[in-house]
Amino acid sequence: MTTPTGRGAGVDVGGTFTDGVAIDPDGRIVAAKVLSTPEDQGIGVVGVLDALPDAERPVGRLVHGTTVVTNLLLERTGARVVLCATAGATDLLELRRQDRVALYDLGAQHPAPLVPPADVVAVPERRTPAGVLHPLTADGLATVVREVLSRDPEIVVISLLHAYADDAHEQALAEALRAARPGLEVVTSAEVLPEIREYERTATAVAEGYARPRVMRYLAGLTARLRASSRPAPAVMTSGGGMRPAADAARQAASLALSGPAGGVVGAAAVLRALDRRDALTIDIGGTSADAGLILDGEPLVEPGGVVAGVPIALPRVLVDTVSAGGGSIAWIDDGGALRVGPRSAGARPGPVAFGRGGTEPTVTDAQIVLGRIAAHRFGGAVALDVEAAARAIAALAARLGATTERTAEAILAIADAEMARALRRVSVERGVDPRGCALVAFGGGGPLHACALAEALAMPTIIVPPFAGVLSALGLAIAPERREVAMAVLRPAADWTATEIAAACERLASRADGRERRWSVRARYVGQGHELEVPVSPGEDGATLTVRFAELHAARYGFTLPQAVECVALRHVASDPGAHATFARDAVAPGVDLVAGIDAGGPAAGAVVTGPRSLALPDATLWVARGWRATALPIGGWRLDREDA
Repeated sequence: MTTPTGRGAGVDVGGTFTDGVAIDPDGRIVAAKVLSTPEDQGIGVVGVLDALPDAERPVGRLVHGTTVVTNLLLERTGARVVLCATAGATDLLELRRQDRVALYDLGAQHPAPLVPPADVVAVPERRTPAGVLHPLTADGLATVVREVLSRDPEIVVISLLHAYADDAHEQALAEALRAARPGLEVVTSAEVLPEIREYERTATAVAEGYARPRVMRYLAGLTARLRASSRPAPAVMTSGGGMRPAADAARQAASLALSGPAGGVVGAAAVLRALDRRDALTIDIGGTSADAGLILDGEPLVEPGGVVAGVPIALPRVLVDTVSAGGGSIAWIDDGGALRVGPRSAGARPGPVAFGRGGTEPTVTDAQIVLGRIAAHRFGGAVALDVEAAARAIAALAARLGATTERTAEAILAIADAEMARALRRVSVERGVDPRGCALVAFGGGGPLHACALAEALAMPTIIVPPFAGVLSALGLAIAPERREVAMAVLRPAADWTATEIAAACERLASRADGRERRWSVRARYVGQGHELEVPVSPGEDGATLTVRFAELHAARYGFTLPQAVECVALRHVASDPGAHATFARDAVAPGVDLVAGIDAGGPAAGAVVTGPRSLALPDATLWVARGWRATALPIGGWRLDREDA
């Protein structure tokens, strides 16, 4: 990949603010923050680039974190999809895994599938693990094509049984559909996810089809808007923590479901490595939601998939647990008279009451203001604050509860903190990680405000508030590597896999993805297990080495091993080209990155100490140092907080 000249920039679109960061060729970092434009995210993207200091400087590389896919899954505003499935297996999306939403709530229901049953077409074919049982004939093809086109689809998804092993039937049907209607978009499951598990493969392929048309339109419109302002086409952050050029990303829409949150964890990991720390929990609190993540051994934990807005997407993603507990989360009283916070959010419009944009319902941000923890006259540098309006809104809620304004504000924060603490426990304790041995990296506009309460809830002794905390996700985007990921099904005992065979399989995948840095991993499990672990592997290693490594990883993650044999399910390959590298030093020189120049000029000297309770206005956020905590200014910028009794 050719290194571009000019600025490297990252733009993260959130529910309330759109953040921008630019890294100049001399290593200087500048940042800006504007209100998001939910009617068209592209307006905010260009707006924040225009708001950057020295905005006229040319941008050579722009990486974008977008919530387009997340939003359309939440709002169910994607494309009209027709699904082609093997006859006898057309109800996979309804059957799911036959699991309950909640074990003891029989009334809870899973969200409706993205494709209704009437838009699922049965394909007269059948393949088994042993081979083709019923071939797809010419007559069968013609019948399916007629059935599909009669439904006037915007896009067609084909997911046939065992296509991960042989996708000839999928390809034949795709070619017939494209020939019958030139220009018709067709997605095949083997191209999206060539791995076992028919439900996850089908659901992921459907998510790709459901999101692709809107993502293509959005990125095409954004590219045109950027070129009109003499800026390059954007690359887009994937859920796995790497970026892809817009043209590629548009055809990998399902991989963008956690685009923005992934950038934050990538940025937090870079800060952690600069401080020579290895393990941390992360909390990114924005206006609409809070994202909890996990960093182990200096790298974000990447999982093979998960559920986004009720939709399983079995593609690699940086571990993020999202809860509706952002600064814009609305406080309200339920029918039983109990105080609740979220999931509704005031968003960017109208926003919290204090923003003076028409909001009337009190939010978490309003509660912070009432308690004096946000003392600045402007929030995030973008919005003037109306402190009296916030106080009136909280007071009105307090009157209904029969409590004081201050007590009500404290209760609002306690409820939000409890929700975020549960998310932090899910990403740590439920994965065998003791949070007491981790630092808490707190960022986003609200992260430093809630950090002390969250660390106390999990008995964590140390907090890191990074430089550029309020725009760290955008900084993570700016330094993200370009990454291409490919995979293939394996399905064999690890012990039978020779070094020669592993090397040949690695080379086969490497031929499909270019990159200066290459990593391979095998998804493996004990025989009889239902889920796998990602185990690193290199060409030249054999199955015996892989078996030992799997047992070590299983013991570290779960605390035990089993006597069963180990079987391999899939081989994955990641090829990457490094992005801009941040040195994270206050006085860095080119080609490093000065994390302080631009928005942190005149900050405290390294080693300066502040004890709580005290509010510290950061350039792009606010830090609340609670009673019993001591904050020390870091050499790279930002703060480290420690318990005073530690």
